[in-house]
Amino acid sequence: MQKETKIKLIRLGLGIVGLIAVFFIGRGLSNVMYSGDASDSVADSQVKNTELQEAKPALTQEQLEELFRSMKQMEGTEIADAADAIKKTDSTQVSGTAETAQSQGDTQDVREVEENAEGPIDFAALTAINKDVYAWITIPGTNIDYPILQHPTDNGYYLKHNIDGSYGYPGCLYTEDFNAKDFNDPNTVIYGHNMRKAGTMFHELHNFASKDFFDTNTEITVYMPDKTLKYQIFAAYTYDDRHLMYSFDFSNEDIFESYLQGIYDIRDMSANINRELTVGAEDNIITLVTCMQNVSETDKRFIVQAVLLEDE
Repeated sequence: MQKETKIKLIRLGLGIVGLIAVFFIGRGLSNVMYSGDASDSVADSQVKNTELQEAKPALTQEQLEELFRSMKQMEGTEIADAADAIKKTDSTQVSGTAETAQSQGDTQDVREVEENAEGPIDFAALTAINKDVYAWITIPGTNIDYPILQHPTDNGYYLKHNIDGSYGYPGCLYTEDFNAKDFNDPNTVIYGHNMRKAGTMFHELHNFASKDFFDTNTEITVYMPDKTLKYQIFAAYTYDDRHLMYSFDFSNEDIFESYLQGIYDIRDMSANINRELTVGAEDNIITLVTCMQNVSETDKRFIVQAVLLEDE
C-alpha cells in the first residue's frame, strides 16, 4: 500500500515537472516566434510616447512669432503668399482647422473678411491660415500681440496646438465655448501659456506683478474684423487654479457683482488692484490667465483683468 502511494506521488511529481517543462518550452517558442512583434510593439509605444512628449511644431517658435508680426502689415497678394507658406511647411502635420480656407473651398469667406476688415490686423490672412481666429489682443508695454482663437468642439485644443494646427508649444491664446466670440459676455476668459524661456505668449503678464509697471501700463486693445475694443486694466494678482467659468455664473448679476467685490477685497500685498476704478455688474471685463513663474506652483494662476471702456 505504501509502495503504491509512493508510485502515485512519483507519477504526480513527474506530471507536474512535465507540465512546467511544457510551459517554459512553449513560452520559449512563443518568444522566438513573436519576439519581433512584441519588441516592436514596445518600441512603437515608446516612440509614440516620445513623439507625444517631444512633438515639434511645423513652424518653430521664431517662425510663429515672425508670422504673427507680419499679420499686422500684410496687404493684398501677401495674404495668398502667407497661406501658401503655411501649406508648404509640412502638409502631413497641418490638419483640422489649420487647413487653409482655400483648401477647404472657403475663398469666398476669405474675400468677405478682407472686404470688411478694419484696423491694423490682417484678418483675411489669419483666417486663410486658421478659421478659428476671431480676434487679436495687444497689450502696450509688453510683447503680447497675438491672435485669439476658439476651437468649435475642443476647449483644450489650443493649449497644445499652434495656429497652423501642429501639435506642440507655444500653443495659442484662446477662449472656450463658455464665451461667445463677440466679447459681450460679462467676463471673457482668455488663456495662454507662460513661455518662460522664450518670453512669449502670456509670459509678460507677469510684468504686472510690479506695482510700478501696473501703474504705468493700463491699456489693452482687442481688435476684431468689424470693431476695436479698448480696455483698462484694474487688477493683477495670483489666484487658485479653479476653472472660473465652472465656478461662477457670471450671467447672474448678483454673482458677478459678488465676484468683482471679491477682487477689490483682496488684501494680498503682492496683488495690484486699482481701487479708484469702479467695476460693476453692468460692465464687461476680460480675464487673462496664465501659469505661475515658479513651476512648482501648479495649483495657482496669474490673472490680469481689464474693463471695457470703448467699443469703436
